[in-house]
Amino acid sequence: MKKDYDIVVVGLGYVGLTLSVALAEAGFRVLGVEKRKNVVDLTNSGKPHFDENGLTIALNRVLKSNFFSASVDMKNVTCSSYIISVGTPINQEGIPRLDYIENAIKEVAESMKDDSLIILRSTVKIGTSKNVVSRILKNTGKNFHIAMCPERTLEGRALQELKSLPQIIGSNSKEGFLRAENIFRKITKTIVKVSSLEAAEIVKLVDNTYRDVQFAFANEVARICESFNVSALEVISSGKLGYERTNVSLPGLVGGPCLEKDPHILSHSLREKGIEIEITNACRFVNERQPYETVRSIKKESVKRGFDKKIKIAVMGLAFKGIPSTNDLRGSMAFKVFDALEKEFSDADVFIYDSIVSSHDMRENFPQYTISESMKDATKNASIVILVNNHPDLTYSNIDEYYSNIDKNGFIYDYWNRYTNLSTHILCGNYFSVGYTGNK
Repeated sequence: MKKDYDIVVVGLGYVGLTLSVALAEAGFRVLGVEKRKNVVDLTNSGKPHFDENGLTIALNRVLKSNFFSASVDMKNVTCSSYIISVGTPINQEGIPRLDYIENAIKEVAESMKDDSLIILRSTVKIGTSKNVVSRILKNTGKNFHIAMCPERTLEGRALQELKSLPQIIGSNSKEGFLRAENIFRKITKTIVKVSSLEAAEIVKLVDNTYRDVQFAFANEVARICESFNVSALEVISSGKLGYERTNVSLPGLVGGPCLEKDPHILSHSLREKGIEIEITNACRFVNERQPYETVRSIKKESVKRGFDKKIKIAVMGLAFKGIPSTNDLRGSMAFKVFDALEKEFSDADVFIYDSIVSSHDMRENFPQYTISESMKDATKNASIVILVNNHPDLTYSNIDEYYSNIDKNGFIYDYWNRYTNLSTHILCGNYFSVGYTGNK
């Protein structure tokens, strides 16, 4: 006997699970489909497989009300609306992979009934809705509608932003738009209709690429300031104080599941048309180069201090960001920092710490390093301490305590400029950051 659902969400990652829960709370009967059985089992037991503010409580609420459940497939299911939220990674050459999307659409094609609505939530190469999704669905011989409704929420605030952010909708038909609008109207007040599927695809890519460009410029400012022994924090903060026409970001590591790949997806989309988007490409190069450039600076300082090869390095804050808090390692610049460290400090003992990322995930992703149970253990007698993300746990209220735990000749490199505004006397010449050489 087939079970009827209002919406099937394909893919229960960060995007799909939070959206499924939000839709279920809005009164839709939702089935979440996920190929990873362990994720399905965790979800049905009320335990999200990632850290997201408010999600555990909300998930248990919709499970208890029977408005949501998870499954490894959509067999014996009837539904007229499907939302695709699978991952869209890039390969080592920066080329978008479409196999996850293709497999998800093929599964929907086998299950869907006539006149179904397929909503694409995943970030995709421009033209995917027409050239991939539509092509596969046409082979069914059934009528269908496609809507592109890109996800734009911030990890750590996803449930809140689903209700507050405007929802972009582009569709291949008037009916497709109206049906997608009826779904998202239940969770957000503002709907923005765009003229086509391609326009909606581009919106998401442009939004994230713009942020990447902004951060790349900030990292260029850091290089300028370091060259003249000037604090980038001072320059940026002073320049925008009471001056609305300037709003430069602070320099630092630029990664995450979106910013690391979306500029590449946008660039590849245009390259297929014989167009190179030079600013986008240059900015991505700047941000990808930065971990290696900064680690070379760390190496220079260590040589100055006479460190031999066998030193202890503490690397803390491994998730791709610290605020809002997340345990997501996708696209984390920690991977590139570690790659650079292995090139410059091949014989070092590396200790790692993150208060949010589980020991299991750390062992799985960084098996060659020693996992520390606390910041104190990680930094004890360390020659170099590297703060990779901006999680509040990594900010010591007592800066003296921070320094007292490390080697007497050790130093701290902070990618987030936490203490740049403190005086040289307090910092004791043992603190460096992106755009800050330790000199004032």
